[in-house]
Amino acid sequence: MLDYEVLKLIWWLFVGVLLLGFAIMDGHDMGVGTLLPFVGKNDNERRVVINTVGPHWDGNQVWFITGGGAIFAAWPLVYATAFSGFYWAMLAVLWSLFFRPVGFDYRSKIASPLWRSTWDWGLFIGGAVPPLIFGVAFGNLLQGVPFHFDNDLRSYYTGSFWALLNPFALLAGLVSTTMITAHGANFLLIRTEGDVYRRARTASLLFGALSLLTFAAAGVWVMHGINGFVLTGGDLPGGLPNPMDKTVVTAPGAWLHNYSAYPLTLLVPAAAFAGGLVSVVAALANRPLTAFIGSSVNMLGIIGTAGVSMFPFIMPSSTDPRSSLTVWDSVSSQTTLGLMFWATLIFLPLVIFYTSWAYKVMSGKVTLDYVKGHDHSAY
Repeated sequence: MLDYEVLKLIWWLFVGVLLLGFAIMDGHDMGVGTLLPFVGKNDNERRVVINTVGPHWDGNQVWFITGGGAIFAAWPLVYATAFSGFYWAMLAVLWSLFFRPVGFDYRSKIASPLWRSTWDWGLFIGGAVPPLIFGVAFGNLLQGVPFHFDNDLRSYYTGSFWALLNPFALLAGLVSTTMITAHGANFLLIRTEGDVYRRARTASLLFGALSLLTFAAAGVWVMHGINGFVLTGGDLPGGLPNPMDKTVVTAPGAWLHNYSAYPLTLLVPAAAFAGGLVSVVAALANRPLTAFIGSSVNMLGIIGTAGVSMFPFIMPSSTDPRSSLTVWDSVSSQTTLGLMFWATLIFLPLVIFYTSWAYKVMSGKVTLDYVKGHDHSAY
């Protein structure tokens, strides 16, 4: 059995990998959905766009489901507290995701312009709303969430849905939306041609640049306008989980402490800027695959920056800093983490292998001729 402290750290990394997998794999599906009404100007062009992700979108949902399951199993206190505090936000994500399966399956069943246009906007909602809300959630995590525990470790959320929509959280939502949309545009560059390709290229350049600008603006705001959290006592890495057995203070610029303590972590935000620049330059040079890799690295850097900045905090509390949940005190038992660790080592490579194989088999351009020639079988 692995050491408890090591398992806690491993599961912080595993959850990060699952979030990154979701952002990269399901992210380009959502980005394509966000762009659908704009890069496709007629029904055939929109069918081209839909069929670029049609064979894969439901398989990519595995990353989302697995990520939620991993948080539930590895960090039960985080799961319970977050889904209580962010209840209406999570419901909004769920409701928007309802449009995706029915939109993909039913859109082309009836050759009515109104019917198809309605589902196009439904797919837009299913693609645009989740990244925005996830970004808003991360923005609130960086500021601290208004919750606390009582002596029986029952959590109480004292905020409201509308309080989540504060200026910094909305900026974080824009960071998430722009990076996902740019990623989706780069995927369209790989899978399309002609007018759809040219519009997707414009979208890639626009949202790629906006992703860099909003990320830089959020970084400046974190440095100068937000108090971070610092663990000052208790909360032993290898000890039994007890979120109330520690002391925490807030301080200006505290979210930057890990970068000064561990200089190599500066490579993470650097990767965000480098990947974004590569994405924009590659799109300008009509190098679709390079642009897609660049936007993938950009997302890795942006999400990784949030994780590195907050470590070891997962869900800081703005009303009672001592109630903040960390990597060390919000986890399951050592036995649970150990069993899940070995299961993940077996099944995660299988998921990656199968996904890679599926994309290889169904690679290539989706053209107008293909859609017209498969009118009854294509989406």
